[in-house]
Amino acid sequence: MIIMDYNTTREKLSMPEYGRNVLKMVEQMKEIPDRDKRTGQARAIVKVMELLNPQVRQLDNYEHKLWDHLYMIAGFDLDVDSPYPAPVAEEFNTRPVPIPMKGEKIKATHYGRNIEKIINLLCEEPDGEVKTEMIRSLAIYMRQQYLIWNKDSVSDETIFKDIEKLSEGRLTVPEGLRLHQINFDGNFSRPSMSINVGGQGKNRSFRKKGKRK
Repeated sequence: MIIMDYNTTREKLSMPEYGRNVLKMVEQMKEIPDRDKRTGQARAIVKVMELLNPQVRQLDNYEHKLWDHLYMIAGFDLDVDSPYPAPVAEEFNTRPVPIPMKGEKIKATHYGRNIEKIINLLCEEPDGEVKTEMIRSLAIYMRQQYLIWNKDSVSDETIFKDIEKLSEGRLTVPEGLRLHQINFDGNFSRPSMSINVGGQGKNRSFRKKGKRK
């Protein structure tokens, strides 16, 4: 009868980037009774670890880090003559400091938190033509954001209801407000980092065509 040995039933690796074979080498090295031979084997294992994880060389003082990794693989139970001070387990087992959330949860992720801030500011504006135009500009931008994520047509009424919902009823869209028509054949995609500053590409093309031979 063949018994399959799966990683899920094995001991969890503390440093999986070095693999289970390195763990076996460390366990065998710990059983060597002679300290000098045990230290020599530890140095050889560190060399193997460097070959298996070559990107560690990009770190400052990477040899020190490799020895720290060796101690971690050994469960910090290693009696050898290390060229560096033995690390303390508590220094590596500390939990990361939780990052506090910024304010409240975003009500509509496809619009983003800045839209909510703008709506809150508009709620404080006095009614009038200026506020109406500000609401119109906001609604046009929200429609663009809606189309980026939903890839579908959207009515003015849907955007207006979202504004009133996000404002929790504090902001009322003026009656008769209509947005500019939009070409739904346009490609609404997420903003790109590729920017043609000042249309230089077109200028170069124009100069090339207009260049005399």
